[in-house]
Amino acid sequence: MRKRAIFGLATILAATPLALAPAQAAGVSIQHARQAPRAAQNDHRWRKGERFDRKRADHYAVVDYRKYRGLRTPPRGYHWVRSGNDAVLVAISSGVIASVIANAIR
Repeated sequence: MRKRAIFGLATILAATPLALAPAQAAGVSIQHARQAPRAAQNDHRWRKGERFDRKRADHYAVVDYRKYRGLRTPPRGYHWVRSGNDAVLVAISSGVIASVIANAIR
């Protein structure tokens, strides 16, 4: 019973605004202090038919398909793009995704 009371008190103290005072002193608002790190927020699952936006891609780069196993020659007008560890086949002119190969790039 005593352990439960101590745990409850610690939980209440941790949730008070005083616990967030160091974050505010560093110039970070309470809302931003509670958000997940940027890398975790940028984790996006691409789907066929979706429009590829390089701003939402993690570690964006145009990929040379010959360096990676499992990537075939892209059709004319397409290129392979890296987003995190995924290889995404994107139309150059429209940005529409034709194919996604998860964990193709390590």
